[in-house]
Amino acid sequence: MISSLKAQLLNPFSREDAPGRETLRRQLARERVAVKGEIERPRLVLASASPRRLTLLAQVGVTPDALRPSSIDESAKRGEMPRVLVTRLARAKAEAARDQIANDRDLADAFILAADTVVAVGRKILMKPSHVEEAMASLQLLSGRTHMVLTSVCLMTPDDKVRMKIVDTRVRFRHLTRSEIESYIASREWRGKAGGYAIQGLAGCFVQRIVGSYTNVVGLPVTEVVGMLTHEGFPIQYNWLKFAEVDRD
Repeated sequence: MISSLKAQLLNPFSREDAPGRETLRRQLARERVAVKGEIERPRLVLASASPRRLTLLAQVGVTPDALRPSSIDESAKRGEMPRVLVTRLARAKAEAARDQIANDRDLADAFILAADTVVAVGRKILMKPSHVEEAMASLQLLSGRTHMVLTSVCLMTPDDKVRMKIVDTRVRFRHLTRSEIESYIASREWRGKAGGYAIQGLAGCFVQRIVGSYTNVVGLPVTEVVGMLTHEGFPIQYNWLKFAEVDRD
């Protein structure tokens, strides 16, 4: 179901011309200020194609109107700290999505939600492993110790106000045997996952203790995202009422 929804939201996926000095998005924002108006039905663009983030949003009744993932370079700069990295990448993803929709008549006035998640052991950042050896090294490092999962959320309003929030969660792994690590690597579940594991999958049995948001470790801190959207006037509860109507039927 999520995969079909993802396909619909990505199609058509053609990058709009990068905005210059004037865009439809800016024009609409000025017009709202002039008449002190609000968007009749706010739209939401998710700057990601992650099925995990789509699933987490769906759990709280939020369905993005479109997906606009970016192709930015997600590698850390030399000496860059984890919190600085996730903040920079989340904002860059939001800005890239804004540039894609700035002259799109259907989406120009949408809210934009972007996020970036990294795993860190001290100052060492564990990104998404690109090959088996890297995934193996990540799990060996995480074995028997506590690591931090950090997600930076960037919400861009239709008038381009930027709201940022970093959520961190402490996760402790039990000691992993070499056989367990090799078997997990063979499962291929590690692919595309920060730190080389998915807590909502097989790796859930590695976790001894978690302090903080579980959904943050999955890829999106739902409580904080809902709070940010609600604070900016996005109608989170709209679909909740629709669920109630379906239940009565």
